[in-house]
Amino acid sequence: MARPHISVLMGGPSAEHEVSLKSGHGVAEALRRCGWQTTELVIPRELTVQEAGQSTRLALEQAGVTLAFLALHGPFGEDGTIQQLCDDVGVAYTGSDPHASRLGLDKVASRKRFVHAGLSVPTWRVVDRTAVRQVGDLWHEGNGPLVVKPTNQGSSLGVSIVTTRDELAAAMERAGNFDTQILLEAFVPGRELTVGILGHETLPVVEIKPVEGFFDYTAKYTPGRTTYVVPAELDADRASRVQAAAMNAHRALGCRDFSRVDLILNQAEEPIILEVNTIPGLTATSLLPKAAASVGMSYDELCERIAVFACRRQTISWERLHLQPPSAPEPSVAHKSHLSVLD
Repeated sequence: MARPHISVLMGGPSAEHEVSLKSGHGVAEALRRCGWQTTELVIPRELTVQEAGQSTRLALEQAGVTLAFLALHGPFGEDGTIQQLCDDVGVAYTGSDPHASRLGLDKVASRKRFVHAGLSVPTWRVVDRTAVRQVGDLWHEGNGPLVVKPTNQGSSLGVSIVTTRDELAAAMERAGNFDTQILLEAFVPGRELTVGILGHETLPVVEIKPVEGFFDYTAKYTPGRTTYVVPAELDADRASRVQAAAMNAHRALGCRDFSRVDLILNQAEEPIILEVNTIPGLTATSLLPKAAASVGMSYDELCERIAVFACRRQTISWERLHLQPPSAPEPSVAHKSHLSVLD
């Protein structure tokens, strides 16, 4: 039986379009090196969500795709839209289902799930972006810094940390450019950590140390702006507690296959959950691949492992495909690149 045809979906009508392209191209090349027939399906940024859905559906049906590797970040890719579309056309896909994906991107809905699961989260409230007119009522002197962020966005887009009433108004306007609802949360001092989940296992904890400021969009994607400690310098007990909290957050949303959980280890050494990324960055230098590399799993092996999870849901077994399991990868096989751009 031939290997399934994998289409790597990337781009899309999201503010994270360019980041998605980097993830998608990296994944496609990794899968080709592992011998998979792989097509790159680039979804243009300028399409509306409805147009993107219609074009993607048509492209998947015409190409005879049997497996979609989703490398789409942000709205359309992580909010359940593309997952529901794949379910509707009968195409297997990587990662979480529509419901878990929607929860993951929605910072308010996910926080409620975390609290219900007994996990600690920052103190928070949600306001409409028009509330910037009442900024004086939202700011209370002595409450300490606030983190201001859109409720449905990734890559720290529109996120600010403010320490004065004057800064709050500008931060709310910035967040309001990305969403109608704004999350105001108490800033939690502590160590910024992230934990990758792969299958039913947690990967080593990664500590994130921005050179200055906080881990915003610029710090994430500008070389030299952030130092990563992999694995984080934690004793076994602390690392275990952080990993357990991350796995519980992953399960609280009903995620599957893989995710990356961001959290703060506060000054009392309590893990405080910030969010679960259902499709985290997947370039060779992204955080999930860094964590995988620390336990000897190459970038190519990681991408293949994620694809295999989806294959198994499609009742495709390694034996039927005449493949070795991921722990014993086959020699790299070069395949011609096929680039499909929706227009």
